[in-house]
Amino acid sequence: MAARSGSGFDLTPPSPQQRKSLETDLTADEADVLLRHGTEAPFCGVFLHEKRPGVFTCRLCGLPLFLGGKKFDSGTGWPSFTAPFDPAHLREEHDSSYGMVRTELLCARCGSHQGHVFRDGPPPTGLRYCINSVSLGFTPDGEPLPDKLGRGVPEGEPSRGR
Repeated sequence: MAARSGSGFDLTPPSPQQRKSLETDLTADEADVLLRHGTEAPFCGVFLHEKRPGVFTCRLCGLPLFLGGKKFDSGTGWPSFTAPFDPAHLREEHDSSYGMVRTELLCARCGSHQGHVFRDGPPPTGLRYCINSVSLGFTPDGEPLPDKLGRGVPEGEPSRGR
């Protein structure tokens, strides 16, 4: 039986064959960030100034990660959000790289690196989910969410979220 999030999405990891297929579609920059826990330079990401309503998804597997309505300008140079689409869609890991102690964010389904979460965000959560643009895809309101693994999208789940 497939593991499902509270919002109904299948969280079962991709098979090795599916993963290999998904990885072949990545650019060198995307692979560096998603697969090797890199980071993109600040103030250059394609989604930094994205303001349309919609859903930000994992670039690798397509799992919904953030709603456009939860995005804010943090001034840090990376897309920032106050809350995830569904908390079960992100996995947190301790990260002590580069002489810092941070909480790394990974896609709960495919394990790809997304960014970090910090406790210096605005109300109501006080959290700042600081995400690399190359880790994300974007689906504008009214368009179907990606189904990169052919598992279907939960019935009644519009691209604009909840």
